[in-house]
Amino acid sequence: MSLASLGSLSSLLARFPLRIPGVRKPGLMARIGGLGGELRLLTRDELRRRSLSLRYRALSGEASDRILPEAFALVSEAADRAIGTRPDDVQLLGAIAMHQGCIAEMQSGEGKTLAATMPLFLAAIEGHGAHLATANDYLAARDADLIRPVFDLLGLRVGAIQASSSRAERRRAYACDVTCAAARELGSDFLRDRLLGGNSCGRDNAFSLTFPGKPQAAHAAPVQRELHFALVDEADCVLIDEPSPPWIVTSLPGGSASRAEATFRWAAEVAAELAEQTDFRHDAESSELSLLPRGRRKVRERSKPEEVCDLPEIELHDHVERALRALRDFTRDRHYVVRDGAAILVDELTGRLAPGRRWRDGLHQAIEAKEKLAISVGTAESARIHPQDFFRRYTKLTGMSGTAIEARREFRSVFGLAVRVIPSNRTSRRVSLPDRVFLTASDKWDAVVAEVMMMHQAGRPVLIGTRSIDRSEELSRHLKAAGIEHAVLNALRPAEEAAIAAQAGQRGRVTVATNLAGRGTDIRLADEVAQLGGLHVICAEMHESARNDRQLVGQCARHGDPGSCRRFVSLDDQLLEAGLSPRQVERLKGTLAARPEFASRVGRALRRAQARVERRHFQQRKLLRFVENERRKMQAEMGLDPFLDVDAE
Repeated sequence: MSLASLGSLSSLLARFPLRIPGVRKPGLMARIGGLGGELRLLTRDELRRRSLSLRYRALSGEASDRILPEAFALVSEAADRAIGTRPDDVQLLGAIAMHQGCIAEMQSGEGKTLAATMPLFLAAIEGHGAHLATANDYLAARDADLIRPVFDLLGLRVGAIQASSSRAERRRAYACDVTCAAARELGSDFLRDRLLGGNSCGRDNAFSLTFPGKPQAAHAAPVQRELHFALVDEADCVLIDEPSPPWIVTSLPGGSASRAEATFRWAAEVAAELAEQTDFRHDAESSELSLLPRGRRKVRERSKPEEVCDLPEIELHDHVERALRALRDFTRDRHYVVRDGAAILVDELTGRLAPGRRWRDGLHQAIEAKEKLAISVGTAESARIHPQDFFRRYTKLTGMSGTAIEARREFRSVFGLAVRVIPSNRTSRRVSLPDRVFLTASDKWDAVVAEVMMMHQAGRPVLIGTRSIDRSEELSRHLKAAGIEHAVLNALRPAEEAAIAAQAGQRGRVTVATNLAGRGTDIRLADEVAQLGGLHVICAEMHESARNDRQLVGQCARHGDPGSCRRFVSLDDQLLEAGLSPRQVERLKGTLAARPEFASRVGRALRRAQARVERRHFQQRKLLRFVENERRKMQAEMGLDPFLDVDAE
């Protein structure tokens, strides 16, 4: 689509409400397009001078809305020269929405990163720094490499932060005009700055820990500048799904490391001997677990090492219940992996390892004891912040995602952000095939393998999405047994990810992947594949969020290519246990066994279960926000720093 195609442009503008004061809808796009012809005649040095001129105007206080047309046109021309890609109308509309402080929902493959360069540039020239927050380190490094040539041409610097970056490297990255970093790294640096006595960043400077007359050491000086502008990639993943646990820097409470280790190991041994329903009760719906009288008696009578003997009985109960949770609710190669003698979390939203994150309240140590690993002891520092609280501290917050509209009410209530759905550049050619529902997982995997075989023989590439690492490995075994060559993309093979994703659209390729939300993958089809029908996506398991299912489906039929998708579900899937009662599950099984033609009704019941789980998660997040707000108010009234004076893990 070109800017000159007025028919297409009018259609787009009619579907997208612009809200820039004093600027008529057609006028803004026309001015950006009109400046393009003028800027094409400039040399690279002249482009940079125009950029510096815009920066001077912004620093002088000129409203960003007034300089928006020239800023966006400059970035468009710089992108064309630096990376050979000029933003199209859809990307311009997404950029305008983000500048207006909205969450822009842009379909997969529409070029969100290129669209983000324009609001980032407009914020960066104000002189306070702009942050691009991503879901993980991989995307932060990738996005920085992609946009750096564009900003270099315009005379601005781009920095990137990784989990392994030193404080000196972080300080240099934050000093750049644009900083790309995983969201958790931004929050962790905020906490570390407060712990080391640096000035508080953001809107609230009430709790500065610097002391008059005492100069700060270089290592204690804050690495972050003020929290001015943040653009969050995969905003629903980072701002809605991830924030359930706060970001924490903490240590174990009281006592020596040897005593803590002995207690966790003893509790793991006891938990392995207890039986559900007789020794402890577990509520699947509320996830609450508690010892029953018989279980408490076993804990009391169980022999104990010397370090544990003098602990209060209620504390021993807490340790055993924590060990039971680690044993029952957390599965290796699904919720975590063991690598180099350490338990590393798996981000269930993205399928990636999250080495910088830990479960709180001693749960991480309980899992280490369960796996007979070395028990880790936290640092002496103690701080926490809820991700949603952190991002609300930015003067201006915006974001983008391929699946945001379902979370529009939460974006509005928590952040005051509207969601704007940006139309696709080309009409979607995706074909959604009817769901297939089975009684057991074994029947489902057989059907999945049969469909893969059929597509493989036709030469079409197939992408199969699963919820967890262990399910992807199980499906891989079924495909191997059927003699189907395939690649597996999950957290156990991070080094192979780029190569696997690059080949997933080739003729006859079969790829098994855990959740793709936040991966930033772009599967491009080989030339001959489009004629065969394009990429076929199989959703082998329903996720707890419909947005994650939609993210996976969005991998096919991108850029106007053909493609198809189908969902396979079984009545022993994890989602049913979480969303329906055992009685409801048995009723569904009876219905499907007696009347297979009612599979569509069963499929609707599964979607209702998914919606119920989503509502439960929403209520949990709402309750957590309330608790965090009350805790912060109480500590502020006591004159304490709400981010530092917290209970230890």
